[in-house]
Amino acid sequence: MADDIYHGASPDEGRAIREIVAVAMDAPAAAHSGHSGTAMALAPLGVTLFGRVLRHDPTMPSWPDRDRFVLSAGHASILQYSLAHVFGYDVTPEDLRGFRQPHSRTPGHPEVGLTPTVELTTGPLGQGVANGVGLALAERVLRAQYGDDLVSHRTWIIAGDGCLEEGISHEAASLAGSLGLDRLTVFYDNNHITIDGPTELALHDDPAERFAAYGWHVLDLGESANDLDALEAAARTAMAETDRPTLVILRSHIGFPSSIMMDRREAHGTPFSPEAISAVKATLGVEDEPFHFDPELPGRLLESLSARNAERRSWEARVDQAGTRGEELLEQLRTNGAAIPGASAPRYEGGTVATRKAMQRAMDALAPRTAGLTAGSADLTDNTGVVLESPPQGRAHPGGRQIHYGIREHAMGAIMVGQAHHGGVRPVGSTFFVFSDYARPAIRLAALSHASVLFVFTHDSVGIGEDGPTHQPVEHLMSLRAMPTLHVVRPSDANETLDVVDRILSDPAPPPTALVLSRQDFPVLEGADAEASRRDAHRGGYVVRENDDARFTLVGTGSELTHCLRAAEELAQRGIATRVVALPCWACFDAQPAEYRASVLRRSLPSVSLEAGATLGWSRYVDDSYGIDSFGLSASGSYVLSHFNISPDVLVSHVESVLEVHG
Repeated sequence: MADDIYHGASPDEGRAIREIVAVAMDAPAAAHSGHSGTAMALAPLGVTLFGRVLRHDPTMPSWPDRDRFVLSAGHASILQYSLAHVFGYDVTPEDLRGFRQPHSRTPGHPEVGLTPTVELTTGPLGQGVANGVGLALAERVLRAQYGDDLVSHRTWIIAGDGCLEEGISHEAASLAGSLGLDRLTVFYDNNHITIDGPTELALHDDPAERFAAYGWHVLDLGESANDLDALEAAARTAMAETDRPTLVILRSHIGFPSSIMMDRREAHGTPFSPEAISAVKATLGVEDEPFHFDPELPGRLLESLSARNAERRSWEARVDQAGTRGEELLEQLRTNGAAIPGASAPRYEGGTVATRKAMQRAMDALAPRTAGLTAGSADLTDNTGVVLESPPQGRAHPGGRQIHYGIREHAMGAIMVGQAHHGGVRPVGSTFFVFSDYARPAIRLAALSHASVLFVFTHDSVGIGEDGPTHQPVEHLMSLRAMPTLHVVRPSDANETLDVVDRILSDPAPPPTALVLSRQDFPVLEGADAEASRRDAHRGGYVVRENDDARFTLVGTGSELTHCLRAAEELAQRGIATRVVALPCWACFDAQPAEYRASVLRRSLPSVSLEAGATLGWSRYVDDSYGIDSFGLSASGSYVLSHFNISPDVLVSHVESVLEVHG
């Protein structure tokens, strides 16, 4: 029977594996959607990890010093949900029956906040590997900060062929090897099957050699996917490694033990037929009915984890005995490393300053009072203003908060998401705005999972100049503004940048934010303009200059607000009264009460916007818009901006033209 198939399994472990394999078929069949084969093949690995290896306590799923488990192969989500159920977490048979159904706690791919044991919304393949690097990195920083008596856990990842074919996983693995993240273990499910067919259609890499070249410890278990003792031994060997992460290569057979579906591409994403399901259940010796569970099994397996419960209680006692150190750790975890009250960054008094330069001033002021801050860039640290007075993160400095991500924007974004979901740290990462394209999948998952990540993007327009259209962001603002829950902020001047960064880092749970900053210098707001910014910029939109006699509204963001102000002054000299509005964050503005939004926009007046980017979307706020609806060109920044009519003159001409026509 099953205990002969699954070598080394105790009776309860064997029963757990059989239930998981059965549910892995039943749930997708009931949903008419889902992936059975991978979950079936990895049930022994899951039971080994949850039952013998992981440091976790189902009675307190959010225990801060728990091991983190990441299912990067998120299409096999039914495996994680079933593991949570059989080990006594709050995942019921009804939840499993609701697999992939509307508003259930068991969606098609794991989503953080819905289901116990789910640490991250991994989604697209490979993201979970990079997220896991972020989890391991956050653990290392906190361990160095508070000591391994209070912080000492590991990150375990299950990845598949698809995860390792996606480039993001290799960016992340290369960085993890370089940093020597020894408390990170990836189990690679090498089942040789993709949706199209055998992996050999497109993949002939040697993963062992590739990861060894990254600086990883590699274990190749061969045909041991059903041997619990061998799986445990591999995990223990990984835990003994003290200088590098570990990759465990596991040759599994998708759909095992189905004689009909095993090693077939259909086992990847096609629910099994009733005949195939019945055949597997006969092989396993389990009841041939959908969603049959042993109601006593979760209790027994929970009892088998009593030592883990004791570990958790011992940790709580150590935190209590640590006095101030323990209190500070708990506070940092509670606030996710938010800045404590203190001196703000000195404000700029007039002049012209690029908002990217203000970013560095904000970091200088906030870093000493933001215990959880980690900051870095994709090889552009000096350009983007995220230099910390901290040694670089690495083996020599495990507590280093300056992270050199290298030229790896894909991985940087996902690693920051992992850090944010770990808790206790506040990740800030930066690159040029055009390269937000590379980080976009991670930005999207940060938005989807409400990860408190600050993405800093500089060189925000064609003002970057001679690097040319390949490096000049045009459509990027609108592209990111279209992303739900993401706050895209383009500050009106250097002081507004200081205020934005202070608010974000002082908030225990800020929304994921893309802060978009200029390369070029432009004027700092002064007088009443500056006061309006300081008072209302956090609302996402505000009136910079009001005029009761206004006949037109001029709207801008970032450096283009200066052009709006200059145009207003020129129009005033011509006898035309206007008002000027800034819209630094559309998402923030849209969240304001309708009365406030109406008072800012005053749509009864004709209006026009100016922004050095695509005009798509501006019709929500203004009657007409000027921007750049083509790619840029290689020339000086001032020339390119002038070439595309990003200037006060275009606004002056537009206002006069409209008023001449309409009176």
